[in-house]
Amino acid sequence: MGMPITIAIADATTTQTDSDAIFDYFQTIDERFSPFKETSETKAVDRGAARESWSDDMKEIVRLAEKTKSETEGYFDITTPGGRFNPVGIVKGWAIKNAAQILRSKGLRNFYVEAGGDIEASGKNADGGKWSVGIKNPFKQDEVVKTLFATDIGIATSGTYIRGDHIYDPHTGLPASDIISLTVIASDACEADRFATAAFAMEEQGIDFIERWSGLEGYMIDKNGIATMTSGFSKYTIK
Repeated sequence: MGMPITIAIADATTTQTDSDAIFDYFQTIDERFSPFKETSETKAVDRGAARESWSDDMKEIVRLAEKTKSETEGYFDITTPGGRFNPVGIVKGWAIKNAAQILRSKGLRNFYVEAGGDIEASGKNADGGKWSVGIKNPFKQDEVVKTLFATDIGIATSGTYIRGDHIYDPHTGLPASDIISLTVIASDACEADRFATAAFAMEEQGIDFIERWSGLEGYMIDKNGIATMTSGFSKYTIK
């Protein structure tokens, strides 16, 4: 789906087959969910494939999307303003979480998995410390405005500074344009990703939603370069 994938494993017992398994998994996910491949299941669903024919993965993604839509007052929707079916907004974080679970099933505990800027970090890095994750300055992308120190959490950022307008308010069909970047920290990558997308669609009210939702922290940068963070966000900036 046009996303770079990075895996770092700090456990001494890891082998090449561990990372190969993760890349193979992401390849499978790409083949199934890509909205750009005519052979994908996403395309089949968009063309009207009966729900009974859907894979278990597709059913799970749609169930999770419907749950997120309900929890966010409709600000998350996998139906585009043009009426197309496109679950990419929730697949990425879900796939990262699943990849992390694959590594844990192999007995690995110290790693991170990153896809398209969203991350799940587990345990410690090779130096025995927390994984460090930078939040880019959306106006000058070679700069980092905040560094997070992560262990056993998921981090996701929604923004327009790389891909342009691609997150829409489902209530109006218009692109969210008042904010440029919104980073969410949660218990895993799936939770962070789904709520980052929905909160971004809420525009400036999104950070207030993140503040109210138990288990989430966030950092928002608006179109004027002004940053707003939730009350518990700063604890993740301490090593």
